[in-house]
Amino acid sequence: MAYNEAMTQAAPADAMPLFYSKPEALNPVRHGSLGLTARGDFTFARTAHAIPVVASEMPAAMRSYPIVFIGPGKAPVIITGVRQGENLFVDGDGRWTAPHYIPAYVRRYPFILAEDPTTAGRLTLCVDRASERVIDQLMAPFREDKIAPFFSGNEPTEATKQALAFCNQFQIDFRATREMIDKIDAHGLFAPRQSKVTLEGGEVLNLTDFQVIDEPAFNKLSDEAFLDLRKSGALGLLYCHLASTNSWTSLVHQASLRKADRQAS
Repeated sequence: MAYNEAMTQAAPADAMPLFYSKPEALNPVRHGSLGLTARGDFTFARTAHAIPVVASEMPAAMRSYPIVFIGPGKAPVIITGVRQGENLFVDGDGRWTAPHYIPAYVRRYPFILAEDPTTAGRLTLCVDRASERVIDQLMAPFREDKIAPFFSGNEPTEATKQALAFCNQFQIDFRATREMIDKIDAHGLFAPRQSKVTLEGGEVLNLTDFQVIDEPAFNKLSDEAFLDLRKSGALGLLYCHLASTNSWTSLVHQASLRKADRQAS
C-alpha cells in the first residue's frame, strides 16, 4: 500500500508514516470482532519531537508550537520537543498537556487512508493493528472500558464512518497544504535555519536541519508575486508560521517543567 503522507524526517519511499507499524485495510470478514477503546491515550506520540501539521490547523497550533519545514519536500511540522525522541506535551500517563492543541495527525491515529492496490486512485481506510487501542472483543470480552466496534455485521459502524470522514478531510487538507508549500517554494522563500535554545539552568541545545520562511525575502516580493500567493491561499500559512516563532518560548517553558518534574520524582 502507498501512503501519501508527510514524514517527520527524510525516509525511504516504502517507510511507514510516523506512528504506524502494522496498518491493515479494514474488512468486516477479517476485522469483524475488532473495536477501538474510547480512552484518549497518546502514549504512542511520546517520542515524537516533530509532528506533521496541515494549513487549516496552523492558527490553533501556532499558539503552542513553533512551525517549521523539514526534508526535501519542506513538509510543515510542529516542534514538540527540544531533544530527539521526546515529546514534551505527552506526560507519563499518555495524556496530552492541556490546554495545548492536539494536532489532527495525532487525533487521526490509529486510522489512515492508503491507496487500494486493487483499484488505481482509490483510497481505503486502514487501522494500525499494532495500536494498543485496537481490541479484539472476542479475546477480551470482560474489559471494563468501553469499546466501539468497527463493524455491525458486514456494515461499518458510525464510529468507523466518522473515522473515514476525518481521514478524508485530513487527506484533502494535506493535499491543499502541499500545493501551498509548492507555491511558496516556487517564489524562493524557504531558507535553512538552526535554532539555539537555552533552557532554565543554562543548558544550551542546538536544533538543526529545518527550514523557515525567509522573512526579508518575503517582504521584498513584488506586488504580482504577493498577489499570486494570496490567490493560492498560502498567505495564511506564511503568517501562521511567522507568528509561531513566538512559541519557541512556550517550548522552552515546557522543557523546564519536564525537567522540574523529573527532579521532583
